[in-house]
Amino acid sequence: MITRRTLLRTGVAASATLGTAGLLLPALTDVAQAADLDASTIPKFAQAMPVPQPLEPYSDDGDADVYKLTMKETTAEIVPGFRTAVRTYGDSFPGPLIQATSGRPVVIHQTNRLSVDTSVHLHGGHVPAKSDGAPMDLIAAGGGRRTYVYPNQQPHANLWFHDHAHHMESENVFRGLAGLYLLTDDVEDGLDLPDEEQDVPIALRDARFDSAGQLVYVMGDRLRNVVLANGKAWPYFEVATRRYRFRVFNTSNQRFFKLALSDGSAFQQIGSDGGLLPAPLTTTSVFLSPGERADVVVDFGHYPVGTTLVLKNTFGDQSAPTAQVLQFRVTRRERDDTEPLPDTLRTLPELPAATTTRDFRLSMDEGPATPGAMPMAYINGLVYDSDRIDTVIPYGSTEVWTVTNTNQRMPHNFHLHLVQFRVLERGGKPVTSGPECGLKDTVSLLPGESVKLQATFTGYRGEYLYHCHLIDHAAMGMMGTMKIV
Repeated sequence: MITRRTLLRTGVAASATLGTAGLLLPALTDVAQAADLDASTIPKFAQAMPVPQPLEPYSDDGDADVYKLTMKETTAEIVPGFRTAVRTYGDSFPGPLIQATSGRPVVIHQTNRLSVDTSVHLHGGHVPAKSDGAPMDLIAAGGGRRTYVYPNQQPHANLWFHDHAHHMESENVFRGLAGLYLLTDDVEDGLDLPDEEQDVPIALRDARFDSAGQLVYVMGDRLRNVVLANGKAWPYFEVATRRYRFRVFNTSNQRFFKLALSDGSAFQQIGSDGGLLPAPLTTTSVFLSPGERADVVVDFGHYPVGTTLVLKNTFGDQSAPTAQVLQFRVTRRERDDTEPLPDTLRTLPELPAATTTRDFRLSMDEGPATPGAMPMAYINGLVYDSDRIDTVIPYGSTEVWTVTNTNQRMPHNFHLHLVQFRVLERGGKPVTSGPECGLKDTVSLLPGESVKLQATFTGYRGEYLYHCHLIDHAAMGMMGTMKIV
């Protein structure tokens, strides 16, 4: 059995075992099309990385911030010299950024001008079921409309929103339907963290292009070989000699990232999916499966002006183009007036006693694919059925779930809608420190791996999903429905 330690320490071996892109499912086709764009011809670090700017509300009067977004197709320069057709929220690629405050609702009126149905899910959001973006709660193509209400009755967190229309979510997200949603509160605002120009969201993902610079979508594709940061292929970002806060989102369909600086320098991780960690964590890398987030502080103060550093993906084939992510350029000296990070960032609530335990087994077809056939993916041996309730949960109950990846070669992860959870154990060992000791909504599961999670199901009643957030796996059936009653 391939162990997590082996995979994390030997990315090259993991890539050889699991595919050229590292940690991907069996592709429906492994044969590169003759018309594919050669990733080696794309100039690296030739484009500046854009920084998403907050949207202005359509209205901020009364008791909520109101936005209007229209899903439509447009073009963007992702690879230098090409205009690529993309699907967007409000003509924005990468997707828009919404800033929200705990306790103040956000209302988004979504209009779908695309040629495909859509559904919008606020990933990590504690929201009513009718605003959760269920796979069958569709916004019709060609002008359908739907209003989503996000009460923001939860602590600060780096959330994001994306398409969740069943069987279309994978392609819709791949083609651009994703945006960022930064929720803050008094706890976060009370800390002297890098802010304004030094507070930078970074949405990472991979892609594949044809020779005309258009996105090539294939379900379960192992040939995606171009890394995008904020919608640009291998960009650079200019920094000053001071500390920066980078809020990193893995918005890939399938790619795992293990991010590290090219000189091996340490930095501090201060947060994960559900906001700040209890205390800063000094580390040299962060590991993100699709859907996971990391909040890190990097100090460029000890580098001379003129230094260049590469943010690397050390997971997978280190000779592949995808081993590089973006370049930092230290271009100027600036005084840093922010205080050192405190020893304590936040206090998490005490874990209540659990009343119920459950087991969930994730699996998918691993054998040779029949030509033209799609592999199937399962939770507890069942593919997703929108008419079936898989798990009934009493409102207010606290439960411990053991989630196991039963595959021997294929990785998965696990995303729970409605609530954040705590990771109690990984591989049978207690999680008492490190990046998984905070609040989470998505957790990685390498082949044969098992995690134990604890969550309290409160706030809203109704039907919600749990699923693998390797989005192609969810589209293949690795989803279940829970009903909070």
